[in-house]
Amino acid sequence: MIFANRAEAGRELAQQLKKYSYREDATVLGVPRGGVPVAFEVASALRLPLDIFVLGKLGVPGCEELAFGAIASGGIRILDWNIIETLGLTALDIERVTQSEKLKLEHREHLYRGKRPPLDVSARTVILIDDGMATGSSMRVAIRALREMKPTALAIAIPVAPRSTCKSLRLNVDELVCLEMPEPFYAVGQFYRDFSEVSDEEVNELLNRAWATTLMLIL
Repeated sequence: MIFANRAEAGRELAQQLKKYSYREDATVLGVPRGGVPVAFEVASALRLPLDIFVLGKLGVPGCEELAFGAIASGGIRILDWNIIETLGLTALDIERVTQSEKLKLEHREHLYRGKRPPLDVSARTVILIDDGMATGSSMRVAIRALREMKPTALAIAIPVAPRSTCKSLRLNVDELVCLEMPEPFYAVGQFYRDFSEVSDEEVNELLNRAWATTLMLIL
């Protein structure tokens, strides 16, 4: 399947998640930026609240593409001690990078969340959504971070990913829903006709629309 865009992918994904419709204990989380348009369609179709889950990679000094950990919404930090010990990173190295990335994450949280309350998924069923996965490395960090926030259950829902990635991640969550698991798999963008970059403005527009709908349902 080739999706027209992220919105269509979200609508298709919602069809496979109908059992979560109108659940008072469920929350949909979109990974900014690309996952938010997908998550918006799912949350709208299922009549569930939408929120964001922001990740920040902790890159090795001088080789930032190699991550020794990550920080996430809710102040969670995950460290890869194998990489830290192999490269001889010091506690000062770790803290310097953490503080720098924390400032960036706080900026993104403020940019997207505005006056919305901090993320709280304790005792809730979480449906975490992105626009696709390749290796699944970022999703693994997200899973570990969300588990520390004590949700009742954690589901991952994605339009497209390699079968091998889904198989390995399925062991770490309560449910994994993936619409397409094609082989060979080169990049997420090859399965979208329109895979243009999502802007911060678009993310905020969708979150504001979802927030207004949630308030109307509450009232």
